Amino acid sequence: MLTIGITTQSRAINIDSVKKHFRFELSFGQTLLFISNSQLVNIRNNSNVVLPTSAMLFFSEFRTDKKLRIPVFFNLPTEAKPFLVNGTLVYEKASPSIGTGVECKLFEIKIDSRSKIEGEVGPLAAVILDGHKSQVAPLIAGRIKIMRGENFIMYIGGSYTFGVNTLGMLYGTGSVF
Repeated sequence: MLTIGITTQSRAINIDSVKKHFRFELSFGQTLLFISNSQLVNIRNNSNVVLPTSAMLFFSEFRTDKKLRIPVFFNLPTEAKPFLVNGTLVYEKASPSIGTGVECKLFEIKIDSRSKIEGEVGPLAAVILDGHKSQVAPLIAGRIKIMRGENFIMYIGGSYTFGVNTLGMLYGTGSVF
């Protein structure tokens, strides 16, 4: 009888350790935006040099199934937008943005039993928060993620915002729940 109790307990442990389906990612990262939307005409006309603007990236992703993801993000600038005009640095206010959309997992490469690389891309929409001059801007974004274990993620990606002609680079680390 004692053996049966141990076997039953062992089975209970195995049942509890079955992998769960993780449906939510939460991460913190950095974004670099390369071209200002309000100074784009001046840049083209005067050949000014635009320097990247840094922003903190707060990112969450809801996984509705194995391929489809719904990201929600918030970019909070950590500095003003810098420009180099005739050898002088000029700064302009940088606006925060919030957005969402749909992304699709393009590929998955298993590295070992606990590690993999995933790629995802999709159309998004962002609201650039600038008081009464706020605007909605469509964008396309993608990222490559390195996942270790069941919940650790590191990623790097890029985006292009249409209408304001802004290229962006994003990177960060997060956890899947």
